[in-house]
Amino acid sequence: MVRRLLRNQSSDLDQSQRENLFHTRCKVLENTCSLIVNSGSSCTCCSTRLLDKLALTTIPHPKPYKLQWINEEGGIVVNQQVNIPISIGKYKDEVLRDIVPLDASHILLGRPWQFDKKTIHDGLTNKISFHHLGKNIMLCPISPSQVSEDQLKMKVKREDEEKKKEKTKEGKKRPSHKE
Repeated sequence: MVRRLLRNQSSDLDQSQRENLFHTRCKVLENTCSLIVNSGSSCTCCSTRLLDKLALTTIPHPKPYKLQWINEEGGIVVNQQVNIPISIGKYKDEVLRDIVPLDASHILLGRPWQFDKKTIHDGLTNKISFHHLGKNIMLCPISPSQVSEDQLKMKVKREDEEKKKEKTKEGKKRPSHKE
């Protein structure tokens, strides 16, 4: 009976990451940010919102390209990059990222990052391991409920920023009443 209960619990835990992308949190210049590792992405990206919030300096992309999946209007041209220092636990690095409008995360580490780091993804636990500067690194995902919490926070912040932009636009449109 005890064996059966333990087996059921581990099965539930194993299944909790079965269909999830790897989501975690990282530090960027002392700010907590959301991060996704996705082997299905051909780029390593930073969100335009993060770039604006942290007032980071960009550099021209050496080979500008067009991303088709970003929007339905024919994609966007990726023509800028940024170097951002990140830390996740004991992993500290600086990664060159393309700048794109992202809503799902602040940072997306795609296939190029995984290739360069020679990462190993454990599909059962959704953990990612690799060697960095002579150290074994294991990145652990946050739970699905933490992902939802982060997504909600980012959505609320985006909506607040949109409201502020609208108020600013309305303030500029109003005629002055000086006579």
